[in-house]
Amino acid sequence: MTPQNASEVPLNPGLVFDMLQAHQRTSALKTAIELDVFRAVGEGPGDVASIARQCSASERGIRILCDFLTLNGVLVKEDGHYRHTPLSGAFLDPRSPACVASMAQFISDKAMVEVYDHLTEIVRSGRTVLPGEGSVEPDNPIWVQFAETMAPMMAPVANPLAAMVLEGRGGPVRVLDIAAGHGLFGIAVAKQNPQAQITGQDWAAVLQVAVANAGKAGVGDRYGLLPGSAFDVDYGGPYDVVLLTNFLHHFDHPTCVTLLKKVHAALRPGGCAATLEFVPNEDRVSPPMPAAFAMTMLASTASGDAYTLSEYTAMYNEAGFKTVSGHPIPMSPHTVVMGVA
Repeated sequence: MTPQNASEVPLNPGLVFDMLQAHQRTSALKTAIELDVFRAVGEGPGDVASIARQCSASERGIRILCDFLTLNGVLVKEDGHYRHTPLSGAFLDPRSPACVASMAQFISDKAMVEVYDHLTEIVRSGRTVLPGEGSVEPDNPIWVQFAETMAPMMAPVANPLAAMVLEGRGGPVRVLDIAAGHGLFGIAVAKQNPQAQITGQDWAAVLQVAVANAGKAGVGDRYGLLPGSAFDVDYGGPYDVVLLTNFLHHFDHPTCVTLLKKVHAALRPGGCAATLEFVPNEDRVSPPMPAAFAMTMLASTASGDAYTLSEYTAMYNEAGFKTVSGHPIPMSPHTVVMGVA
C-alpha cells in the first residue's frame, strides 16, 4: 500500500451533511426575519432576554436560533450578547436602507419551496410538477409578491442597466419594459432621462405595483401601462429601447426567439433590446449563483433554463438582431445582454 501523502486532506463527509441539512439554514434565516430578530439585535442591548422580549419569543428558542445564526456567520456573539456582522447590519436589519429581508417572502414562498419535495420526479420528467407552464402561468399571483418584495435585490442593478441602454441616446426616448414587475428598471431610465417615456408591460395586478413605484419616484406622469401577456399584447411602437429583465429564462429556445422577433419588430432601426439575466459561463458550473439558477428553472418551469451568452447570442441572431454583446454588472450575479436592431 502507498502511504497517504501527509499534505492530502483526509476525506470528510461534511459536505454531505451540510447539503442534507441546508433546509435548516433557510428556515432559521426566514424565522429570524419573521420574528424581527435583526431589528432587535441592532437596537440592542443584544442579550437573550431582551431579544426574546422584543420578539415576543421564548428565551430558549431565541438563544438556539441566535447561536445557529452565529455559527453560520450571520451574527456575532460576545460575552453572551449578540451583535450584527457588517452583512447582517446592512442587508437584514430593517432599519438599513439596503435591507433585502423582504425577499424571503418570495424566495421561500410555500408553493415555490414545496415543489422541491418532488425534485426526483422533476428530474425524471425534465419539467416542473406545477400545473401548466409552472410559475409563468397567466396571472400567477406570485408575480405580485415578486414585484412587492424583490425590489431590494433589483434596485442596485437598475441604474447600471439604465445607463447602458441610454448611452448615445439623448433627448426623447420611448422605452418598453416587458415583464416590468416592480417597474424599477423603466423607472431608472426615466430618472436618468427626463424626456424618456416608459411603457410598463405585465399582468394588470402586477403593474399596480409598478405604477405605485413610479409615482413615488416622481415619474408617474411618464409611465404608461400595457397589461396582458407579453406574447399576446400589441406592443405598438416604435421604441428606442426594449427591456427584458429576468424573463427569457422562463422559456425554451424557440419561445425566446419568437418573443425576440416580436421585440425586434417593435424597435426603431438602431434600437436596442436589453436582457438582464443570470448568465453562467459556457461550462455551466460557474460562477456559482448564475449557474445554480438553472435548478430554480428546472423546478419551477416547463422548459426554462439559465442560458449562456452563446445561447442568448444565438437567440438574438435568429430574431434578426445585428450586434449582440454581454455586459456583466459589477458586484452582481447579473449580466446585461444587448442586441441592436
